[in-house]
Amino acid sequence: MKTNKTVEILVGLFVAAALLALFFLAMKVSNLGALDTSETYRVTARFDNIGSLKEKAPVKMAGVEVGRVSHIGFDQARYQAVVELAIYKKFDQIPDDTFAKILTAGLLGEQYVGLEPGGSDTYLKEGGEIDVTQSAMVLEEVIGQFIFEKAGERKK
Repeated sequence: MKTNKTVEILVGLFVAAALLALFFLAMKVSNLGALDTSETYRVTARFDNIGSLKEKAPVKMAGVEVGRVSHIGFDQARYQAVVELAIYKKFDQIPDDTFAKILTAGLLGEQYVGLEPGGSDTYLKEGGEIDVTQSAMVLEEVIGQFIFEKAGERKK
């Protein structure tokens, strides 16, 4: 009888540990964990349309993650989205004329900010701004343009 109880307790502990491990895995995969801002510097970029970009989305350069989106706001004077990027301090030599665009991982994957370096000798610093940006390509708008182009061709 004692061995049955011991086995039940061990199985219960194993199941609890497995559930805990799955929880931490889900947090890691979904980017819902805390963003460590002590090892980053912040720069901003303005976009006309950010699509479905979310906070904590990756910021990548040449396919390598160099930071995360730390905050998304709206500038009511310029009617633009203001995206704050937390760039890891180890990437401290990103030219200040870098080009930022919103890209999609895969066909319908999550969106992220892609950076293409410029040729400037000065680098982005805390509080800097990326001036040249390209907004997200919204799938519905692309399909709508295609449909209207096809409709215009039929009228001719």
